[in-house]
Amino acid sequence: MNQPLHQLPSLDLLRGFVAVARRMSITLAAADLFLTQSAVSRQIRSLEEELGVALFERRHRGIALTPAGERLFRHADAWFDQLGEVLASLRPADAAAPVTVTSTIAVTTLWLLPQLGRFQSAHPALDVRVAAGNRVVADLQREGVDLALRYCTREQAPPQAEHLFDERIVPVASPSLGLRRVAGAAALRRLTLLEYEDVARPWLQWNGWLQAAGKAPAEPLGRLRFNQYDQVIQSALAGHGVALGRAPLIAPMLADGRLVAVEGLSAPARPDYAYWLILREGTLPVAALRFADWLREAARETRALLETLF
Repeated sequence: MNQPLHQLPSLDLLRGFVAVARRMSITLAAADLFLTQSAVSRQIRSLEEELGVALFERRHRGIALTPAGERLFRHADAWFDQLGEVLASLRPADAAAPVTVTSTIAVTTLWLLPQLGRFQSAHPALDVRVAAGNRVVADLQREGVDLALRYCTREQAPPQAEHLFDERIVPVASPSLGLRRVAGAAALRRLTLLEYEDVARPWLQWNGWLQAAGKAPAEPLGRLRFNQYDQVIQSALAGHGVALGRAPLIAPMLADGRLVAVEGLSAPARPDYAYWLILREGTLPVAALRFADWLREAARETRALLETLF
């Protein structure tokens, strides 16, 4: 007797469960699915609530399947394998796979996505898959990625990496705050600072940026802290405070006046980080090569815009 389909959990919940059970790690499963850890955790909780049983035991140093979880995994894992084989057999042999590009959430949200419509208009028949995440994809071939946008130093970039543009940090705010110029670092005491919580890159944090400029740590009116850089910029656009802007990513916002550069703070030397394009080794499909050419042209436009702004 066929099970009524409306009584079955959604495919997304089951896929999240299988991904975690295969890896025995929410972090690794999230990377496999190109989702955040919190999103995968929500999928597991939703599935457990829908079934009314615990599927994983939360332990001090990881997780483990419960007996119910082991039973579900045996069947669901095999079913997903079989479904994948059937779907692959249904696709035409000459069907073009989508071009897959991976990058950090910040670069994807602030730089890539706002321009992607132009590529779609020029190449409507080419499919693009954007995989945003802050995990560095080390093996593009193994993970099925054609192109990667990286934010790193020259020494950290692979030998075949192509330079797109350099980093440049500038304080920015919404024009609604009227902060086109402040009277030095002491004026920060009257302002709210928008803080990116990334201790690995101190030049993206206010105290690290001020220290590089030879200034004392900031004692602002207040701070708003975010764990994703694009959230910092969204908060700046909303007029919540002053942010450290990564100029290549927000150049269009500076050009059209959505954000203004706040003068009066001595900028430190530019960090040696830059933005790089990396192509998967081996023969790439024509679609991926076209997308790479478009990325290079978009980078040239960004460099030209930065020259007009600074």
